[in-house]
Amino acid sequence: MIQKHAVTAALLLVALASLTGCASPLSAVTAVNQVKQAGTSHSNSTSPGTPQKTLSTVVQRANGPLPGDLLVADEGNSRILMMTPAKKIVWSMKLGFGGNTNAGADDAFLTPDQKHIIINEENNQLIAIIDIKSKKIVWTYGHPGVAGSKPGYLNTPDDAYQLPDGIVSVADIRNQRILFINPKTHAVVKQYGVTGQLYHNPPTSFAAPNGDTPVSGNRTLVTEIDGSYADMLSPSGHLLFSVHLPNITYPSDTQLLPNGNLLVVDYSNPGRIEEVSPSGKVVWDYYRTSGPGKLNHPSLAIALPNGDVALNDDYNDRVIIIDPHTNQIVWQYGHTGQAGASAGYLAEPDGIDFVPPGTAY
Repeated sequence: MIQKHAVTAALLLVALASLTGCASPLSAVTAVNQVKQAGTSHSNSTSPGTPQKTLSTVVQRANGPLPGDLLVADEGNSRILMMTPAKKIVWSMKLGFGGNTNAGADDAFLTPDQKHIIINEENNQLIAIIDIKSKKIVWTYGHPGVAGSKPGYLNTPDDAYQLPDGIVSVADIRNQRILFINPKTHAVVKQYGVTGQLYHNPPTSFAAPNGDTPVSGNRTLVTEIDGSYADMLSPSGHLLFSVHLPNITYPSDTQLLPNGNLLVVDYSNPGRIEEVSPSGKVVWDYYRTSGPGKLNHPSLAIALPNGDVALNDDYNDRVIIIDPHTNQIVWQYGHTGQAGASAGYLAEPDGIDFVPPGTAY
């Protein structure tokens, strides 16, 4: 059974110094206020192709590892949390849709208006939009606990996003497709992939797509589990490039960096994080086979505007931040390998998003 694949957030990085033993540093540049597009902050990136040179003097590193708040999909506890850099929970919501009552949200992203959160419950065949202020479900698609491929049905939905024009995109993994849904009519207005056809031949067909990250220029970055691929599609669905990820056994939720490179995690034990060029060259990685730094099925890594990398380390029951200058964990919420619901604990957190400073709850 597919356990996880999923999240994204603001892919905005400061150029970093070279790391010992790595081909080159994790690199990218942007300003903190660009993150204001959270929910579609994933789209603040340059055109694909040869990675651009970065300018380390453009942005200064912010104080502290987390320059805003963090939105967490705490799947094992079936709840959504927002936490501060000081690890204070400032917003939370318990979920319950019927169907598979043991399923929780495995992803949660801010929408472009920053007034809503869009979630997907991949093991409950449902995606939904939550009004942050009222904590009410204002839209759903799918039938709780019932998988299907007909209109209105999903089969293991992952990485639901709301785009700037209001359309909702989702990777419908076991149906081998990417859907674009009009939330007003519930109609599928566009589809990438052939329903039920599991085969790597983008954009005609995909092999278990678990990521559909929206990026600048109305493009879509698709992650395929089988074969370990990341595919960039144009707004009309044409293939711009496809990258094989040879060191990644189970790729999850590939993100596009402003320098044109890709940030991807391996949902395995031990897990890893890699920055990969569009030609497939690994230019930075984080990988530990033992000790407290070892990852256990991480499913999403996002670049923070201060240059650090945040990720949810699912089976270690924690979300962490890594400083790529040192490749050390510099912030953690959750107790490693100890699931729980009380203060300071998480249970298989499966999705994160960066919440910019000043976002109203």
